[in-house]
Amino acid sequence: VIRSIPNTPAAVKQGVTAIIGNARVSEVQLQMAETLLSAIGQTVRLETEDQMDAVTGLSGSGPAYVFHMIDCLAKAGEAQGLAPDLAMTLAKATVAGSGALAQQSDETPSQLRVNVTSPNGTTQAGLDVLMHPDTGLPPLMVKTIDAATKRSKELANG
Repeated sequence: VIRSIPNTPAAVKQGVTAIIGNARVSEVQLQMAETLLSAIGQTVRLETEDQMDAVTGLSGSGPAYVFHMIDCLAKAGEAQGLAPDLAMTLAKATVAGSGALAQQSDETPSQLRVNVTSPNGTTQAGLDVLMHPDTGLPPLMVKTIDAATKRSKELANG
């Protein structure tokens, strides 16, 4: 048995699918599964079955988090005076382009962030809010992935 969890970007051949085989699965069989699943994006192999819950919380549920972020970016743009259609176009293109850049770049996402951040500039002002250690995105994402991972475990045992 090979267990897999793809995510919804597979619909546009941009998904990521985590796989793990049981003790009876051969390397050839794992490679065959990877070949099949490569039709919908990239694959990653897990080291243990226990990692499947974290994958569910991160990449299985992750597209919903990104879609919510797009909505939030657009609404924030509207709050600053942009027309709704324009704000949504900008939000979608910004997330899609940033994701493509992160995927194709040899630089880490942290470095890509630094590259676009001028000291004391507009990006830095926004990042001061977003990166706040207590109220910003880092602790929120930890809580988000933790909640989804815990729920995956509950459903598996339930």
